[in-house]
Amino acid sequence: MKRRAVFRKVQAMPLHRRRFLQASAAAAAFPARALAQAFPAKPIRFVCGFAPGTPPDIVARFVAASMSERIGQQVFVDNRSGSGANVATSQFRRAEPDGYNIMLVVATTTINQTLYPGLDFNIATDYQPVTALLRVANVLVVHPSVPAKTLPELIDYSKKNPGKLNMASGGNGSSPHISGEMFKMMTGVDWVHVPYASNYFPDLVAGQLQVVFSAIPGVAGFIRQNQLRALAVATEKRWDTMPDVPAVAEFVPGYENSGWYGIVAPKGTPEALVQWLHKELNAAVADPKVTARLPDLGMAPFVSTPAAFGKFIGDEVDKYAKIIKAANIRVL
Repeated sequence: MKRRAVFRKVQAMPLHRRRFLQASAAAAAFPARALAQAFPAKPIRFVCGFAPGTPPDIVARFVAASMSERIGQQVFVDNRSGSGANVATSQFRRAEPDGYNIMLVVATTTINQTLYPGLDFNIATDYQPVTALLRVANVLVVHPSVPAKTLPELIDYSKKNPGKLNMASGGNGSSPHISGEMFKMMTGVDWVHVPYASNYFPDLVAGQLQVVFSAIPGVAGFIRQNQLRALAVATEKRWDTMPDVPAVAEFVPGYENSGWYGIVAPKGTPEALVQWLHKELNAAVADPKVTARLPDLGMAPFVSTPAAFGKFIGDEVDKYAKIIKAANIRVL
């Protein structure tokens, strides 16, 4: 009886009202994937907040090239460097949420959220996560003059000789600095931080600096020539290209501070387009021509759902905030 009453009520509505409700119901039932079927109809802009030739730019360009080839439409890299990618990240918040704008985010982006006070964006809440793409392995290396052949020996030596070892970094708040401060907090060692505005490797190889967390490609040649000694990788588990080097977490439970690359879109980008971008970006990274290059770059695929990547970004912001505040790290 109730269903008949409802039917009579609808029948009694004005014709234009009934047509409106029918059209609305049809639109709601229309598969969301249809939104992406005619996409893309024009080039996709891939924002990179770092200068041409830098590692993030290199990643953006080979992913863009692979994706362009897959989808038959140009994906072009738009470099907008400045303030550790803060300029690009701020501008991107106002980009159109139409699927034609994506941006590369890196570990530095989540460090900056706390390192730079007064930012006009929040990387954890103001953007639409699309996917994680790649992980980058950092490795802890020491100069051969350091009398430690293993990580436990380094920790023991450091505690017996507080302030004797100089830890290099590319500047306050850089990835090597954060990695080192996290290690110091979790082990209780006392290293002297020496920030560099330029290349610190000549002084590291010469022995004026004794320890650093560095991306594998930057130190691989020095390790092969026995100019530096690799003690541990900063990833959760051992790295495929350095299987004989243990992970820090094998001796310092819970330590993990690898670099990473991922993609976000403007908030409000339709879900169907987010899923399309997620699929095509991960397929671009899985292309054999791309995967063949990854070991030399110290990288490996890092796949996640948009939701999982969003949680990961939030967790990274929280992790770095604790380190930055505890170590009182400030941008000089």
